Amino acid sequence: MEQQAKRAVLYRMVMPKHVCPYGLKARHLLESRGFTVDDHWLTTREEVDAFKAQHQVKTTPQTFIDGERVGGYDDLRRSFGLKVADPDAVSYVPVLAVFAIAAALALAVSFAASGSLFTVHAGEWFIAFSMAILAMLKLQDVDRFATMFLGYDLLARRWVPYAYVYPFAEALAGVLMVAGALNWLSIPIALFIGTVGGVSVFYAVYVEKRELKCACVGGSSRVPLGFVSLLENVMMVAMAIWMLFFHG
Repeated sequence: MEQQAKRAVLYRMVMPKHVCPYGLKARHLLESRGFTVDDHWLTTREEVDAFKAQHQVKTTPQTFIDGERVGGYDDLRRSFGLKVADPDAVSYVPVLAVFAIAAALALAVSFAASGSLFTVHAGEWFIAFSMAILAMLKLQDVDRFATMFLGYDLLARRWVPYAYVYPFAEALAGVLMVAGALNWLSIPIALFIGTVGGVSVFYAVYVEKRELKCACVGGSSRVPLGFVSLLENVMMVAMAIWMLFFHG
C-alpha cells in the first residue's frame, strides 16, 4: 500500500516590500521534514488583517497540518520536538566567536608572513585582533554600549565620557599592536583600559556578586558579565606587559 504523502498548508506574508523571513523558515522546515507545502501568499496588508481576524491569530506565518492549526514558526518547531530559542537567555557564544575568528586570522597572518602557523607573533596578533574586533562591535552603537558599560565600569561611573572613549581607545590600541607601531601609545592605552576594566568586572561579579550583562561585544549583548568578560581585560594587560618588555 502506497504511503500517503504528508501535506501542510502554510499562510505567510509575501509583499512587494516585505517577505516574512519566518515564513521562509517555516516552509523550509516543513519541506525538510518531508511535507508537501500548499504555500499561500498574503500579498497585501488587507489580506493579512483578514486572515488574522478569520483565524483569531496575532501573527503570521501560520501552519495547518491535517486541518489543525499548528501555529507560528516557533510552534512548528515545538511540534517537531525542536528547540526554540529563549530571547532572554544569556550566552558566551558571541564573545567566543570573536576569539575563534581572531585566532584564525592570527594563524593565517602568521602563515602568510613566515610560513609557520604557530609563532610568537601569532599569539600577539590573536590578542590584537580580538581587541580590534571587540572594539568594532562596540562602535556599531556607541551610545548603547556606553549605557550598558556604565552599569559596572568603575571609572565610567565617575566620569561618564570614559564610556564613550573606551571603544575608540581599544580599537586604536588593537590596530597599533597589529602593526607593531607607536608602542609608546598602544602599550599605555591597553594597560590602562585593561586594568580598569579587569578591576571593574572583578568587583561587580566577585565582590558585589551582581548578575549583569557584559558590554564586551556591544550594547545589545546577552553575554553574561563573568570570567570571559574578565578574560578580555586580562588579555589586554598581558599584551601590554609583553610588548613593554619585548617590544618597548
